[in-house]
Amino acid sequence: MADIRPFRAIRPAKGKEENIASLPYDVFNRKEAYEKVKRNPESFLAIDRPETQFPEDHDMYAQEVYEKAHDMLWDRVEKGDFVKDEGKFFYIYEQTFKGRTQTGIVACASIDDYLSNVIKKHENTRADKEEDRIKHVYTCDAQTGPIFLCYRKNKLISELVERVKELDEPVYDFTSEDGVANRIFVISDEDEINTISRVFTTIKSIYIADGHHRCASAVKVGLKKREEREAEGKLRGKLKSDYFLSVLFPDDELEIMDYNRVVKDLNGLTADEFMAKISEKFEVTKEETSVKPSKKGEFGMLLDGNWYRLNAHKDILKDDAVEGLDVSVLQNEVLGPILGIGDPKTDKRIDFVGGIRGLSELEKRCETDMKIAFSMYPTSLNELFDVADQEKLMPPKSTWFEPKLLSGLFIHDINGIID
Repeated sequence: MADIRPFRAIRPAKGKEENIASLPYDVFNRKEAYEKVKRNPESFLAIDRPETQFPEDHDMYAQEVYEKAHDMLWDRVEKGDFVKDEGKFFYIYEQTFKGRTQTGIVACASIDDYLSNVIKKHENTRADKEEDRIKHVYTCDAQTGPIFLCYRKNKLISELVERVKELDEPVYDFTSEDGVANRIFVISDEDEINTISRVFTTIKSIYIADGHHRCASAVKVGLKKREEREAEGKLRGKLKSDYFLSVLFPDDELEIMDYNRVVKDLNGLTADEFMAKISEKFEVTKEETSVKPSKKGEFGMLLDGNWYRLNAHKDILKDDAVEGLDVSVLQNEVLGPILGIGDPKTDKRIDFVGGIRGLSELEKRCETDMKIAFSMYPTSLNELFDVADQEKLMPPKSTWFEPKLLSGLFIHDINGIID
């Protein structure tokens, strides 16, 4: 049973939304972040990546960097770049990209639902990446980046969302720099708010699609604030930090893209030796053009300028939620035993390329800094649900969701108790 609540959003003043909204902090490397903020100082990336306000050799994890984020955020609220809604509302966040539309409900989800596995994860998190966002959220006293959640479609919620989109005017309507058309609606009607909250109490499971680190960090900040309040001897009540900023999407509107792999070398093998080993596990067919796999158990491979189609032999396909994933098959049968990639999370010889970049990016990498590339068939949402329902974890870089949720459109103030 999910506890999903409306909240008082801090959001861009009308007319400011297009300049403020930014892709998430973690899609930019440090150099890209500096360049983006230099081009557009109003971008929310300046707050999400506050090291951009310091010299490039400054420690980006120093406490004064997070304090700068706090000061910039609340100074801009004071200045009027952002407004705070008077009431607690739900919001509709519609994104249209390449002819496909996905529409989510912006709300606050419970850290207790995360701890009790009502909100389910499918990825491990890294302590260093968590620590960065913990410091950012705690120092800012605000959650600035929403967590991308999904749930199995519910007819009542879908009908309500469509009715609001049809009858109401959006408060924001703009196309962001990544080519995504964004529309935001406010749900302020009390009956509609109550309906959404009530229907979510009937939904048994909600899944993290993207934002595992942001989610884990929000939960840890919430627990820390609980401990502090209890140490002060105050009746805890419900704290704002007991909830985290989220956008919840129905599963039938989402698409997972391929998440491809590139490797620097053949682990000491010649091309002929490598091909002989891979032919023991796959049916290998040379192709004249790039290979985008069309089914589960099929892979594309680029080596020495040639594309190959690989179809896995049946004996290496497993009937298991995790081991049966294509990313697991590639890791367990090729990357690990043949190419020597024992831990893809830490091995510097492997890199990952999101499907949004296309197969041409694999060709580019193999012409510059990589030796071999593998194109993947996308992990499905049902596979994600199966792994999460069994409380298992996928290998790293198993899913790529597109479009990304923009930061800066909604901010959740986590200071104090819920009024």
